[in-house]
Amino acid sequence: MRKQLAWIIALILVWVLVTGTLSGWGETSTSPKQYKWLDVPYANASAAQKLDIYLPTDIQGPFPVIVSVHAGGYEAGDKVGPDVLTAWEGLKRGYAVVSVNYRLSGEAIFPAQINDLKAAIRFIRANARKYDLSPNKIAVWGSSAGGGLAALAGTSGNVKELKDPTLGNRYQSDRVQAVVDWCGPINFLTMDEHYKQSGIAGHLQNSPNSFGSKLMGQQITLVPDLAKMANPETYITLDDPPFFIQQGSEDKWIPMQQSTEFAAKLQAVLGKDKVECEVFQGAGHGGQRFNNPENVNKVLDFLDKNLK
Repeated sequence: MRKQLAWIIALILVWVLVTGTLSGWGETSTSPKQYKWLDVPYANASAAQKLDIYLPTDIQGPFPVIVSVHAGGYEAGDKVGPDVLTAWEGLKRGYAVVSVNYRLSGEAIFPAQINDLKAAIRFIRANARKYDLSPNKIAVWGSSAGGGLAALAGTSGNVKELKDPTLGNRYQSDRVQAVVDWCGPINFLTMDEHYKQSGIAGHLQNSPNSFGSKLMGQQITLVPDLAKMANPETYITLDDPPFFIQQGSEDKWIPMQQSTEFAAKLQAVLGKDKVECEVFQGAGHGGQRFNNPENVNKVLDFLDKNLK
């Protein structure tokens, strides 16, 4: 009887080891793999400091990362919107997509926005293994205000003045390996002159109610040093990542010269092989000329070239 009982117990133990059906053994083998995490806090200074993570469902990681930075003039917008819908196309190419919210200008003035984006990048690196991400293959992709922040993140990697270590993961790098900038504001102090040169009746910045002045907390010409801090051109160095820049020639929100002059300054330091700049003749601020499948594939080809 004892031999029979011992034999039965032995069979049960073998069954547990093989199938993992008792005492939680089966949790990792039977639970479905998770491909999405929403409203993940990357810092705790504001309710805005959250991000969403999306993984491809048909291939194995770790995955290179597209960080999607939303538009909205620094005063509106959300991580769930048109920008991430476009970035989701990267999932088909094997990219993870991380869409980021940041403090808007109504809550905090500059440099809170770039502090937040850099904190999100550090969070991604610190938690890369947990979410099956490649910590050294991170691109930022934004349009309009998001493009400006993406450009600033690209040129200011590990710049102490724009890094707030109290937001977490202070020992992680905030450098990125590629930048996609769609019609981002670069230099608030030259935008009005650019419109004058082009003869375009655009949204002028040198007024208290412009989106640039709201971001700075004062009329931009009253805080030129702060405006310079927000200018990606200020931080261009040889170790900056490759850039892909696109802009509409008839943009009434961001003058075309913001992109072309920025690209020229990048090319002078990085070389033309690392900086692509394309102007869509007759196009305005974003829209179909940017997010159509052919152009999105062009962006993804750039990312493949630099991250894979």
